[in-house]
Amino acid sequence: MSASSLHLANHLLVAAPSLQQEPFARGVALICQHDAQGAMAVLVNQPSEYTLGEVFAQIGIDSDDPALQAVPVLNGGPVHSERGFVIHDDARDWGSSLTVADGLYLTTSRDILQAMAQGNGPRNVLVALGCAGWGPGQLEAELAQNSWLTVPAASSILFDLPLAQRWHGAANLLGVDMAHLTDYSGRA
Repeated sequence: MSASSLHLANHLLVAAPSLQQEPFARGVALICQHDAQGAMAVLVNQPSEYTLGEVFAQIGIDSDDPALQAVPVLNGGPVHSERGFVIHDDARDWGSSLTVADGLYLTTSRDILQAMAQGNGPRNVLVALGCAGWGPGQLEAELAQNSWLTVPAASSILFDLPLAQRWHGAANLLGVDMAHLTDYSGRA
């Protein structure tokens, strides 16, 4: 398959053990957009230092739900790190939304956060600050260097599996045990 015909939206990028660059080391990213202009993804397994309650407070949204306020906000990547990205499964007409796949969406507008705070948000949701971006051909080059594994996205990985298990869980979808791929350099 040529690079020009490779479209990986709705796939997970799973960092190979050899990829040590932060924040991508042991990362799992949902590719939200991929075309001739490049690719955009959101890391889905790395907590940031913020909770949803802190984000709500920063943007002036009130929530009385302590469990919702305690939800960790993810570090979605180094690009636009001040901007919120919401991955969810709710097909309602939210502002500034991108359909990643049937039943999977990326929204960057405040209306979805307000609905969440009022108890009327999506059933399954991830909130991240920042995203990852690749210029034309850049992701394809990283794939050719075996920096990433790719697997079709699975809602069980995105919404059900604990953050700390997503790297292994996504690799397991391919039948890959990351313990067998580890970099053995430096071991006697």
